[in-house]
Amino acid sequence: MKPKNALIASLTGTVIVALCCFTPILVILLEVVGLSAVVGYLDYVLLPALGILVALTVLFYFRYRKSNRQDCCK
Repeated sequence: MKPKNALIASLTGTVIVALCCFTPILVILLEVVGLSAVVGYLDYVLLPALGILVALTVLFYFRYRKSNRQDCCK
């Protein structure tokens, strides 16, 4: 995967998980579908996912910056 595509994918994932974590979007969606019993366990899934995706975003950002630096100096 190219560094730019990996950065875009990780940023997209981070934004989606952050929206689900800090707004009631996912809670409302689960209640509409009828899975409101799962709402109590969302913190166990969303917070680690947010941490992992933020770490991946930082990693892919540095890889993207490094690849652009090498391309411009050739």
